[in-house]
Amino acid sequence: MTRTQSVREGEELDWQALDDYLQVTIPGLNGQPTVSQYPAGNSNLTYCLSYPDIDLVVRRPPFGSQVKSAHNMSREFRIMKGLRPVFGTVPEVLAYSKDDSIIGAEFYVMRRVEGQVAAGKVLPSEWGFSAADTRRFCIAFWSKLIELHQVDYVKAGLADFGQPQGYARRQVEGWNGRMQAAATADGETFEDVQQWLIQNLPVEEPAAAILHGDYRLDNVILDNDDPCKVIALLDWEICALGNPLMDLGNALAYWIEPGDPDYLQALMMQPSSVEGMLSRQEILELYAQKTSLDVSDFNFYYTYGLFRNTVILQQIYYRFYHGLTQDKRFGQFGSLVQALGKHCRRLISST
Repeated sequence: MTRTQSVREGEELDWQALDDYLQVTIPGLNGQPTVSQYPAGNSNLTYCLSYPDIDLVVRRPPFGSQVKSAHNMSREFRIMKGLRPVFGTVPEVLAYSKDDSIIGAEFYVMRRVEGQVAAGKVLPSEWGFSAADTRRFCIAFWSKLIELHQVDYVKAGLADFGQPQGYARRQVEGWNGRMQAAATADGETFEDVQQWLIQNLPVEEPAAAILHGDYRLDNVILDNDDPCKVIALLDWEICALGNPLMDLGNALAYWIEPGDPDYLQALMMQPSSVEGMLSRQEILELYAQKTSLDVSDFNFYYTYGLFRNTVILQQIYYRFYHGLTQDKRFGQFGSLVQALGKHCRRLISST
């Protein structure tokens, strides 16, 4: 899994209170933990507590969050617990607590999954991948999302997890509202893009599916011996039941290609442009082939995904702008928000 680092200043927890809770809650836990933090992730905070016999991962909302619905630990805990028997590609969750007197917020605990992550803009050199290997890896990655979308959520006991009817409208209206709520004086909120998304909602939506909500290469754990095997999906904080093409649009919004303009290249967080990786169009074709869904007119979903990313970045930047987080990475997000919003405008004008 991704390497950890020392806990960032200002993001320390009451480690003794947490250990006391875990010792009582998780059978067979012994000794004192070594504490570290996962550096990746711009939203929920993730810590590793290494005990002599087991490594535990603890997730809690960020400090100073203004959007509690986007950091619902109980939703993450429930979807992972429900999915594991029928999907398998999720970590084992061990405990959940809504008692904010322990570490200052609700949280859940899962068993650490041993594996590797393809983080960064290039694939690990030790893999020695050819372009053909990379293509096989890419197909495996996207096939896992397709597999998730084909899970029978009723059999998983998740029929009441959400309201899939009208999902697209709720998402667009929700993200539009979040953009307004997270506005800062140094940037615009792209009301024209917001209005276009409302006016171009899909008339018909495919059957509802379980949506991950944040499907990226750095949110999957790969087998140590075979990186083309996805063994766990992480970061379920915005999972839902709804239109699977919305989830695909979200995922493709992260997928930067070699021919994309410079302002999109600057946003690349994963090795999507490595030789052998599928293009967005090829991914759509793979999805259509495996699901039989019509993806011939995907502009709404892709634009929605990009605008959703715009809002997520703005929410994080809002916390930095108002001094609610000390993480200096977030200082550059204001300019990224403006670049993404303008790119949405370009997509709309070319329709």
